[in-house]
Amino acid sequence: MLSTLLVANRGEIACRIFRTCRDLGIATVAVYSDADADALHVREADTAVRLPGAAPADTYLRGDLIVKAALAAGADAVHPGYGFLSENPGFARAVTDAGLVWIGPPPAAIEAMASKTRAKELLGVPPLAAADVTADDLPVLVKAAAGGGGRGMRVVRHRADLDGELKAASAEALSAFGDGEVFVEPYVENGRHVEVQILADTHGTVWTLGTRDCSLQRRHQKVIEESPAPGLPPGLVASLYERSAAAAKAVGYTGAGTVEFLVAGGRAHFLEMNTRLQVEHPVTEAVFGIDLVALQIAVAEGDALPPDPPEPSGHAIEARLYAEDPAARWAPQAGRLHTFELPGLGLSGSGLPGSGSAGSGLPGGPGLRVDTGYVSGDTVGVHYDAMLAKVVAHAPTRAAAARLLARGLERARIHGPSTNRDLLVASLRHPGFTEPARLGTDFYAEHLDVLTVPPPGEEYAAVAAALADAAVNPSRFGGGWRNVRSQDERRAYTGLARTGDGGHEVAYRPTRAGGYQVTSPPGVRAVAVAADRVSLEAGGIVRHFSIARHDGTVYAGPHRLTPVPRFPDPDDQREPGSLLAPMPGTVVRVADGLAVGGRVEAGQPLLWLEAMKMEHRVTAPASGTLTALHAAPGRQVEVGALLAVVSTDAQEEPSA
Repeated sequence: MLSTLLVANRGEIACRIFRTCRDLGIATVAVYSDADADALHVREADTAVRLPGAAPADTYLRGDLIVKAALAAGADAVHPGYGFLSENPGFARAVTDAGLVWIGPPPAAIEAMASKTRAKELLGVPPLAAADVTADDLPVLVKAAAGGGGRGMRVVRHRADLDGELKAASAEALSAFGDGEVFVEPYVENGRHVEVQILADTHGTVWTLGTRDCSLQRRHQKVIEESPAPGLPPGLVASLYERSAAAAKAVGYTGAGTVEFLVAGGRAHFLEMNTRLQVEHPVTEAVFGIDLVALQIAVAEGDALPPDPPEPSGHAIEARLYAEDPAARWAPQAGRLHTFELPGLGLSGSGLPGSGSAGSGLPGGPGLRVDTGYVSGDTVGVHYDAMLAKVVAHAPTRAAAARLLARGLERARIHGPSTNRDLLVASLRHPGFTEPARLGTDFYAEHLDVLTVPPPGEEYAAVAAALADAAVNPSRFGGGWRNVRSQDERRAYTGLARTGDGGHEVAYRPTRAGGYQVTSPPGVRAVAVAADRVSLEAGGIVRHFSIARHDGTVYAGPHRLTPVPRFPDPDDQREPGSLLAPMPGTVVRVADGLAVGGRVEAGQPLLWLEAMKMEHRVTAPASGTLTALHAAPGRQVEVGALLAVVSTDAQEEPSA
């Protein structure tokens, strides 16, 4: 029986594993980088050990330091979570060689399956040799041999791009997993990403715990997952179960794992086997009423599984809430989470205390569940993944689960970095998701423009923001009604809606009764105004807005608004064609041959930023001349830093 467990990970997954440990009476140990010194997973653990540094290569990828931390803290077991070293057989061996219990499959099984190249060879579907790829093989997919999560993955449609994409994928994989090996495989257009959860003990029993559909992805990283995968023929499901169990038995697998397939044209193509817990494991837990982490620990302690798994019930859907801007090529965001309130999130932020499945974060019946590594007041940094939380809905039917999840996300209060919350809500209500026959991995490529349209009501939110600001700062009214009519007070705000350079313009004046009359936009009446709450009536409908202000931004209900200054600061004006850093990060490389005075073409990659474990390409917005270049490899930049200036062809044309 284990007494103390170290989690060799961070954030949400560390907090989630700690919850199960508390339920089982197991003491917990966290490891943390300097950037995570005040992170929630550190506060949740019984003991914490520092890993000096901030970059993953210096901290969470240092297996030797993690083993030393476990021994120093008196742990007798290590759980790797997912990502980082979770599929590294060398780390698993180091743990067991130190006399610690490894909560995962045997190192030999990890070695056989964790490298996707070896796994494909074992199952008779070897990858392509990059040197042999011809135009007839295109498109192809470049993938990292170790790890997952979409990192180190590139679609190549032109043979001339292959070498560059191999190099970029390798660099990204090395940063994320400490292993730069990549490989090439055929790319199946618009298939469905379907996987099978397995759980095996040391006594020969292998459970297949249903299917999951993970087709909604961006940058080859999953965004919305569900169980069971809807609309699959029973014969295909039976085949997936059989192939998954056979793969596990072929390598002597024990513990939790996932076998992934791409389903297209009625056929299932083997992708890989993940020898670890998956990010999306909560949907399986909800449907089967189990705790996969508790079962992982039981298997590691030598317990036997019952011959058959429990029967599934209902449908579960998970949405990954990211700090990112989907409309800006999914650029990750960083900054302080002033308010972070999600339905189903317990008082501590980890899911405890609370009641039912929502409060504990563990299986317990229909409802909402939140797994997160953040609470209000925490800061989203630039060193790690941008995922804030996983929000899971479990209901008797798929439609009911989608409705519950969409409404739960809609009710969230998130004040701080931009997030994909509105995109998730729109996705769950889009016909491409609600009709299973239309599911496919091209969902966001096809529908992103529609899904990033701002939610309705932003113009009313601007009115609410203006009146709430007036309640705090009465401006030149002096707080009273006048016998001689004064000029209307005017304020303007920019939001997500395209409203022109002026933003949402609001005009109002005080009333004899001490309230406010809205004169623009027409047809809006102020029902009640306070600094933190405003009620408006328009067209017979009353809308209520909670108001908050942080770092120059006004939050009116679900809307995020920026006041437009009446007199812009000349220092804030940028030269036309300026390329600004979309996120804080590090310049990892500049395009070969790029030089000031040189010609660039629209869409041409100019430089690459690394932020939150991903590489982000900065391209020329239009054809023209590069007139300034302020980026150099290794330079760290903040949001809005000037990287380069492209004088476009239109700007260079002489005036008549």
